[in-house]
Amino acid sequence: MTTPWIEDTPLYSIDPHEFTAILLGTGTPRAYPGAAKPAVAVVVAGRILLFDCGADTVRQLIDAGLMPQRVRDVFFTHHHYDHNAGFPDLFISSWRTHVGVVAGRAQPMRVFGPTRTQEVIGRFHHALEYDIGLRISYNKSDLAGAELHITERNTGIMLDEDGLRVTAFEVDHRPVEPAVGYRIEWQGRVLVISGDTRPVPNTVVQASGADVLIHDAYNAAWLADIRDQNPELAIQVTNPAKYHTTTLEAAQVAHDAGVRHLVLTHHIPAPKRTAEAEARYTAGMAEIYAGQITVGRDLMRVSV
Repeated sequence: MTTPWIEDTPLYSIDPHEFTAILLGTGTPRAYPGAAKPAVAVVVAGRILLFDCGADTVRQLIDAGLMPQRVRDVFFTHHHYDHNAGFPDLFISSWRTHVGVVAGRAQPMRVFGPTRTQEVIGRFHHALEYDIGLRISYNKSDLAGAELHITERNTGIMLDEDGLRVTAFEVDHRPVEPAVGYRIEWQGRVLVISGDTRPVPNTVVQASGADVLIHDAYNAAWLADIRDQNPELAIQVTNPAKYHTTTLEAAQVAHDAGVRHLVLTHHIPAPKRTAEAEARYTAGMAEIYAGQITVGRDLMRVSV
């Protein structure tokens, strides 16, 4: 007999040879429809790696068919709240605390990130102690799943297992310090995630010859229009852009690195979901970079 439980919804089937980036959130700290807070799920080597964990991450994982219980490894680029506020929800939701279609973690969650990760994410974990204690003592949840293992490093290899390698590299998101990007390598293919950053030579070096580069971007002309329409908020509108990358600068980074496919995310401001709006948002990029350009959208799948 088929049960009527909602958990009967089919899961996304992971091919062990698959290497795919799924954009869970392409938005910013500003809340608006159609763009969740930043997060990228990478399906690779038969597992799911999560890069950043905005407040909407658990719901976006579910909508992508991935389910949070399938996530054990989380990588943070930096510690702006729009990139980490979803962590407490993910930690509990991914733990084997209930019977369901996916078993969930029965082992510690592994978190990787730049220095300050222990301070910030460790405090999130500490804030959950009361809840965790109840789940262990009353619900008899797996003890190991309550643990958190944190690796802090601003540069160098973060993970090297079964032919899968994840390397952190420093970027420039000042006044947020430190901030890193990630290079993910598997079976001769390369995915690079810039995180939030100004255009820096280090991204060009790390993305050299990459199959896919996911890079933050803003349209400078559109932002100038918003500033001019709201002169009393000029500082609030323009200051955040000073530690991000324009669409044209992202195109130059992709060109210099010889990247096959450039995917834009963290849109400021986000273009409407129309071909005309996206063409205006990316105007001038094709004159700089001849490769494929994609305006990233929530739940978009990008093959590496």
